[in-house]
Amino acid sequence: MENNRTDKKILFKGIKTLVFSLLSMFMGPILMSLALANKEKPLYIPLLIVACLICAMAVFLLFKGIKTILASMFKN
Repeated sequence: MENNRTDKKILFKGIKTLVFSLLSMFMGPILMSLALANKEKPLYIPLLIVACLICAMAVFLLFKGIKTILASMFKN
């Protein structure tokens, strides 16, 4: 008979991914507001690009973390 239990290793991997997503959710908008406040500085465009990439990474990590946690619970 199959054991219906949550895989702890995969669960902690998903939680770790969600923690990185949470950090990215704060860091991306903070960098974006810093970039938009200093439009005359020479690092405006690179900082804006990095901030947008961090925001996109946060969304990606959020979905990946939720998918990993669900995979650990339902074993697909």
